[in-house]
Amino acid sequence: MARVLVVGIATLDIINTVDDYPEEDAEVRASTQAMRRGGNACNTAVVLQQLGHQCSWAGTLADDASSVMIRDDLATYGVNMDAVQVVAGGHSPTSYVTLNQRNGSRTIVHYRDLPEYSLAAFQQIDLTDFDWLHFEGRNVEQTRAMLDIAQHQVPAVPRSVEIEKPRKAVESLCEGTKLLLYSRNYAQSHGITNNEMSNPVAFLQTQQQTIPTAEHICSWAGQGAWGVDQQGKVLHSPAMDLPCVVDTLGAGDTFNAAIIHTKLAGLPLADCLRDACQLAGQKCTRQGFQGLC
Repeated sequence: MARVLVVGIATLDIINTVDDYPEEDAEVRASTQAMRRGGNACNTAVVLQQLGHQCSWAGTLADDASSVMIRDDLATYGVNMDAVQVVAGGHSPTSYVTLNQRNGSRTIVHYRDLPEYSLAAFQQIDLTDFDWLHFEGRNVEQTRAMLDIAQHQVPAVPRSVEIEKPRKAVESLCEGTKLLLYSRNYAQSHGITNNEMSNPVAFLQTQQQTIPTAEHICSWAGQGAWGVDQQGKVLHSPAMDLPCVVDTLGAGDTFNAAIIHTKLAGLPLADCLRDACQLAGQKCTRQGFQGLC
C-alpha cells in the first residue's frame, strides 16, 4: 500500500440520463436523475483507495449542504481529508451532466464559485508522509509553486500532473514531473484532428523532446491510450472491448488512477497502459465507482 496525495477539485454532479442527446432548444424528459460526488482528483483518489492505497485529498470545500454530501462520500471510501481547506460562505462547484443512454457519452456544464486550493494550505502538509503526489493541472500559478515546494522538500517522491484543459500557461506544470497525463481534449488543442484515424503520437513525441525526463501518456477513448517513455519509445494499448457502454463519466480519472497504481508497482509502461485501459473500460460499464476494483 502506498500513501498518495491528490490535489485538485471536488464537485457535486447532477446527472440526468436521457435516451439520446437532445437538439438545441429541445425539451426532453430524463429517464433517471442522480446526484454524486465528482471532480477529477477526488475520482482518482476513490479509485486508488479501491486499488489498496491510502489517499489524502487536498482541495477546497464550501460550508454548504452539498459539501456534506461530498465529505460523506469520500469518507465512505476512506479518503483522508485532513488537508481540506473550508471556505465559509462558499458554494460547492456543481457539474450538470447530460448522460446519453444510447452510447454512454456525457456532456457537462460546470458552475464554480469557490476559490481554488491555496498555496498557504498546501504549505501546511507534511509531504514526507507520502509516496506519490498527484496534481490536477488547474490554478496554474499556485500549482507550479506547489510543485516547486515538493521538488525542494521531497525530491525523491514521484509527482504526476494531469493536463486536461488548455489553460493559460498550463505547460509550465510539465517541468520536473515523473509522469504527465494528457487528455484527448488537450492534445487536440495542439492541432490534432478529431476523427477516427487521429492519434496523439506526434504530440507525445514533441512533449517527450521538450520534457525528456518524464513519461508522457494520453488516453484516447475508444482507441485506447498511447505513451512515450523516457527513451522516446512509443507504446499503445487498445481500449477494452465493451459489451455495452453505460457511463463514461470518470473514465479518464479511473485511467489516471490505474496508471499511478501500476507505476507504484514498478510495472513497465506497456503493462501500465494495458491495465489502465482495462480498468477504464470496466468503469464505462457501470454507474459511478462503487465496487469498481
